[in-house]
Amino acid sequence: METITVERVIAAPIEQVFDWCATTTNYERTRWVLRCTLTHPGQDAPYGVGAIRVHTWLIGRFDERVTRYDPPRSFDYVVDRSFPPARHKIGTMTFTTVPTGTKVVWSTTVEMAIPVGTAFATHWISRPVISHVFGRILRACAADLETSKTSQRSTGSAR
Repeated sequence: METITVERVIAAPIEQVFDWCATTTNYERTRWVLRCTLTHPGQDAPYGVGAIRVHTWLIGRFDERVTRYDPPRSFDYVVDRSFPPARHKIGTMTFTTVPTGTKVVWSTTVEMAIPVGTAFATHWISRPVISHVFGRILRACAADLETSKTSQRSTGSAR
């Protein structure tokens, strides 16, 4: 199995960044993510523990279950089923306040579930694609929250 990690600092408060990232329908703001559906809400929050999320990307489909939810600091999830098939240990998003906003660290531990060339496929195919899509999602988060911040300043309103 291989761990893939993407980091980004987003110029917005931790609560806003956490909420944007936990609400995975926001991921559709990238071309790589076609559809995200919350098929079963979590226990204490829609995307909280026990939530079932189905994500369809250009590269496949992922049925995920939230296993830990600690707003606004972190949440964990596992992929229960995917196509193409993969073994998934854990995915984690952590959020930390930094002087310029919020640092997001998104990591996942995964391995392609194919009979031959598993390590090759995971390292040379999955790693760059997953890293790229995670990066695009975090870029969309930054763009949305910075646009919101800019419009608040220009209109003088507070949301």
